[in-house]
Order: sequence, then structure tokens, then C-alpha cells
Amino acid sequence: MASEGQFEYESVLCVKPEVNVYRIPPRASNRAIRAADWKLDAPDWSGRMRVVARGKVAYVKLEDKMSGELFAQAPVDEYPGIAVETVSDSSRYFVLRIQDDNGRSAFIGIGFGDRGDAFDFNVALQDHFKWVKQENEFSKQAQAPDSAPKLDLGFKEGQTITLNIGQSKKKDRTRPQSSGGLGLLPPPPGGRLAPPPSSRSNNHNTQPSAGGNDTGCLLDLDTSNSNTVAPSNPSVTASSDLWGDFDSPK
Repeated sequence: MASEGQFEYESVLCVKPEVNVYRIPPRASNRAIRAADWKLDAPDWSGRMRVVARGKVAYVKLEDKMSGELFAQAPVDEYPGIAVETVSDSSRYFVLRIQDDNGRSAFIGIGFGDRGDAFDFNVALQDHFKWVKQENEFSKQAQAPDSAPKLDLGFKEGQTITLNIGQSKKKDRTRPQSSGGLGLLPPPPGGRLAPPPSSRSNNHNTQPSAGGNDTGCLLDLDTSNSNTVAPSNPSVTASSDLWGDFDSPK
């Protein structure tokens, strides 16, 4: 029987052209793994590494540089986990649990010559299992859609809404008042307004008194008065002028 994920689509997550493999000593209990305990100057194998994903499982494959023949592979079902572990004294080295087709497993050490390659390997595994976690959450929500909280958009009892369509609010317009605090006067009784006062001067329409001639003679001397009215008594002659005594001698 084919193993789980054997016929699934395979996607490539990361490829590194140079990786070294080390045989590591047996692990001591309660002690962190140190790359300094390995023979770093004499790797046991060198080749290419490819990280691929089939379904939710990632596979770290160690292959020959020229022929592409598989040297060993490590299935990774979670990260961080026992399949891929970091060391305590360097970020360029990891402990890998490899497995064969019969299910037998062994632990080996791998290392990168460049620190950037080790960073890419670490990020590729992290991104894959973030995707796996999201897929698991989506699957749970799809299987139990009723468990998610629903929004209640219905009207409560007695609740109403008001819609104002095509109507604008009318602003209250108040009549401005003068700064002095005096309002407009009310109209007079009867609805008629008093005529405005005459704009002409009182000197232009002065009527002489009818009781004496002296006043009329004095008004004749006002040369600036253009509207002076002549004496109303036509019987007065030039001989009765008050100033007749000052005529020049003949």
C-alpha cells in the first residue's frame, strides 16, 4: 500500500546547492546539542538539499549534485519538532532525523557554509507549517459552521427606523436686530405714514406780514432771497418810501 501523501502533488519550497552531512555522537541526556562536538572540518558527505511539500508534510531531501540520486530524506510533520532541531552554539547547523522506506530512522547533522542559506531553510519550513495551521482552522470551520458566532441583524421588539429621502432640514431664520437694541417702529394707526419734512430752507418760502409796510421794505434789501414776495397793498407808491428823504438833489 502506498504511504500517505505519496501520490500527491509535490511543490518545491527551497533548494540549496551546497550542504554538508556529519555523523554525530550519541546524544547525552539533559544536554544541549553542540555543533562543536562534530568534526566540522571533515564532513562525511556533501551534496544538494531540496525541501519539498506533499500535502501537509514537508520532506528534506539530500541528493547528489550531479546525478540527483537520493542520499537520504527526512519527513517533517511539524516544525520545530524532533524531525529538525537546531543546535545551541550556531545558527548554520541542524540535527536531522532521516528515515528509509522500511521506517528505520537515524540522526545526522547538516550544516551550511553560508548563514543566509541556513536562514532560508529555516524560513521555508516555518512558512509551510503556518499554511498547514491555517488549513486546519479552515477545515474545522467548514465542518462545524454552526459553531461560529452569527450576527443578529434583525429588529428588536418595538424597534423602528426612520428614512429621510429627498428632504433637507430647514434652518430657522431669525431676524437680525440692530446693535443699539432698537427694533423697528410699528406703523401708525390707519395704515398711513406721515410725509417727510420739506428739504427746502425756511428762508425761501417766507411770507411777509400783512400788518405793516416796514417789514416788506426791509425784505426788499435781501438780495440773496430769490423767492421774496412783493407787498400785498398796491396803493403804496414810491413817494411813500421811508428812504425818500435821501434822494439826490436836482
